[in-house]
Order: sequence, then C-alpha cells, then structure tokens
Amino acid sequence: MKTIHKLVLKAYLGPMVLTFFIVMFVLMMNIVWRYIDELVGKGLSAGIIIELMTYFMANMIPMGLPLSMLLAAIMTMGNLGENYELLAMKSAGMSLVKITKPLIILVSIVSVGSFFIGNDLVPSANKKLYSTLYDIRQQKQALEFQDGLFFNGIDNMSIRVSHQDPDTHLLHNVLIYDNREANNNMNTILADSGYIRLSDDKRFLLVTLFHGETYEQTRNSQWFTKSALRHHIFDLQKQVIPMEGFAMERTDADLFNNSSTKDIGDLSHDIDSLEVKVNAATTTSYEPLLKEQIFVRDNSVLPQPDSLRVDKSGYRDLAAADSVARLPMREKDKVWNLARTLAKSSRNTFSSFDESTAKEALNQLYRSKVEWHKKLSLPVSILIFFLIGAPLGAIIRRGGLGLPVVVSVIFFVIYYIISLTGEKLAKEGNWEAIYGVWLSTFILTPIAVYLTWKATNDSALLDTDWYAGRIKALRDRIAPAAARLTDKLKFRIRNRHGKANDAQ
Repeated sequence: MKTIHKLVLKAYLGPMVLTFFIVMFVLMMNIVWRYIDELVGKGLSAGIIIELMTYFMANMIPMGLPLSMLLAAIMTMGNLGENYELLAMKSAGMSLVKITKPLIILVSIVSVGSFFIGNDLVPSANKKLYSTLYDIRQQKQALEFQDGLFFNGIDNMSIRVSHQDPDTHLLHNVLIYDNREANNNMNTILADSGYIRLSDDKRFLLVTLFHGETYEQTRNSQWFTKSALRHHIFDLQKQVIPMEGFAMERTDADLFNNSSTKDIGDLSHDIDSLEVKVNAATTTSYEPLLKEQIFVRDNSVLPQPDSLRVDKSGYRDLAAADSVARLPMREKDKVWNLARTLAKSSRNTFSSFDESTAKEALNQLYRSKVEWHKKLSLPVSILIFFLIGAPLGAIIRRGGLGLPVVVSVIFFVIYYIISLTGEKLAKEGNWEAIYGVWLSTFILTPIAVYLTWKATNDSALLDTDWYAGRIKALRDRIAPAAARLTDKLKFRIRNRHGKANDAQ
C-alpha cells in the first residue's frame, strides 16, 4: 500500500467510527423517547435495560451505517480539500478514483459485512427484542405508594396511605380493601402504621401492620338480605400474600416469528409457501363465485376442456341492450328480475366468504418480500452513500461537523422518505417489492454518478465564489442594457409630457 493511501485511509477511519457512534446515539435517543412510557415504573434492573438497549442498537445498525458512511466520506474529503492535500494529490497526477481506492475497498468490506449483520445479527436481535418487550409489558408496575392516593396495581386489592416516610418507608394511616377471597367476602383493614413491600424475588407481598382493625363482611347467594360482619382488633398483623406479575418472567424468544426475525433463507422458503397458500385460498374463495354465480352461462370466460370449447372467432358482437329492448314487456320484466336476483345472490355469496386466511397470508407474503429485498439493498445503499459523500466532500472542500452534517442530513432524509414510501406501498401490495425497496437506490445512483463525474472534472458545483463571479459577470452584462432601457423610457415619458403641454 502506498504511503498516500495509508494517509487517506487513516484520515477516513477516525471520522467513520466517530460518526457511526454519533448516529447510533441519536437513533437510540429516538428509541428511548418512543418506549420511555413502557420502561418507567416497572422497577427494571440495570441489566435488563442494558440488554434491551443492546437489542435496539443491533436493530438500528442497518439504518446507521449508510448515514455514517456518507457523513464520514464528506468530512474526510472535505478536510483533505480544505487543507489543499487533495489538490496536491491531483497535482501529482492522481485521479479521484485512485485517491479513494483504499476507501472504496474498505467500504466494500463494510458493505459485505453489513449483509451478514442484516441477515444474521438483526433477526436474532429482533427475536430477543420482541420477547423482552413482551415480558416488560406483561410485568406490573412497581409497588409505589403516593400520599393520599389509592394504589390499584394489585389484582382485587386497593391500598391507600396518608404518608410514607422517605427514609424508613414506614406507612401511616393504612387503608386496605381486600377482595381476593374466592367466597366473595370483602375485608377492610385499617392500621395506624405498617410496612408493605415485595419480597426480593417479587413473588410475595409482605405486609406488616401495627395497631389496627379488620372488618370482614361475609357474603353468600343471599348476601343482600343475609350477611355478617366480623370485627377484629390487632396490635400486630403479618401477611405473606402470593403475587404474580411483579417478577419479570422470560418468554422463549423462538415464539416470536415474523418477517423481521428471519434470515434470507427462511424468507425465501416462506415466500414460496405463502404464494402457494395465497393461490389456494384465492381459488377456494373466488372460483365457485365465478363459475356458479357470475359466469354460469358464459363458457368463454373460464378455462374449459378442449371438448367443450367453442370457436367464436366468426361470431359478431352481441347487442344485448338492443335484444332486450325488442322483447315484450312481460319478457323484459322476467329478464330484469332474473338479473337482479343473480346479482343479489352473487353479492351475498361473496360477502359470506371467509377471506381472513387469504388476506393474512397475502399480508405476510408482501412483508416477507420486502424484508428479503431489504437485506440485499443495505450493502448497495452503503456503497451508494459513500459514492455520494466522497465526491461531494471533494467539491465542498469543507471539513468538520458544520456543512457536512447539513448536507448528509438532507440526503439521508430524502433517502429515508423515499424508502419509507416505497416500503409502505410494497407492504400494501400497491407496488412490487423490488420497486418499493429499491426505489431510493434507483433515484440516488444517478446522483452518485453525476457527483463523481463533476468531482473528477474539478467542478465548482458548490463553490460560492464561483457562483458569485458568475452573478457579477451576468450583472455587468445586464447593467448597460438596463441603463439604455431606462434612458429610452425616460425619453418617452418626457415626450408625452411635452405633447400634453402643447395640446393644452
């Protein structure tokens, strides 16, 4: 490797790593704001939160890699151009392609690696992510009492405390409504003070109350006419109540299977299976409707055996409206009644079909095709973004995090909007998956080729001084013509005023 290639590669590696972590941090902040409501108040340990953030980060890599490659390429080439290092390399006879050759090799390696990330790492992380989120959503809110408010986070129990000591966690003026008994008896407990907490494994509620009273109202099938009330006074009462839902129970991640949790091999198998399933479901739903209701007497619409086919090439078009018009009134009435009856029967038959299976299979088929193409489009998008960023940085000739960030965000927003729009249309079945997923690549590829061509030819595409000079030259050309036009207008105005004065 040449020394100059080592210089370029070293100048690129630092911004690439830096921008990747910056991009991942920004994306992670967006994820945190989206799921903050589900994480707060559950008493999650630091290990669970770190585990969840790790899964989110693995899921965000396919989105962060293209943007980081674009930003790093603009920063690197911009720094080289701003310090006149790029100009010195070109003066030595090196073209832009030769200068960026080690970077192209590096980005190609990263692109190949990104395929394995999207195909192996991301599906595995998604499985565990969905499993962890499900377990967190199933977990009940942590046991936290607020002064003067009822806590209803325990099934069939409601607890109210007037004050909780922040240091000792001693509860004052405790009121408990307990409806957990199977015989529908209701217990009401009043206590001066006490402690209520979960055990270390969060499977039991430990209740210790001091100086209180217990009221138990017994109920039976005729409780509204015959009921009994028991009253008990205590100095110390301890209860160990079994609890469910406060401890986080882990679910098997293999139970969560969808298009985003499968690699390209599984998706190919699913696509083949779903296409067979969709065709079978559609045939089962629509073929009886077409054969038995709508086209009962028209053998030319549906495929027929050779023995039943009729050659209609020499037939003229049937003027059905004219034929009906020439019928007697009673025959017309029969024809219209028969047509109306067949139409209503067809509509009722169609509405009675169970299309849920076909629709669900079709929806899964569209999503599987989209995910299949996304795994292939990621490496290509990384290359495209680099081929946009490198020549753009050479043209801008500005380093740092100022203008490069603005330009990178603009291109990424365009890419993201186009990608989301195409994927949405593909998942809804309005477009083929190959068009929806690859639309952004089709649009950005000509831009990358154009920018590479302009940078190779030392174009002043984004040079403000060049545009200022062009504007000044255009202004110098327009100024004399504008002055002559102004003089002509003034001369005509003076002539008109002179003629008007002579007429008066």
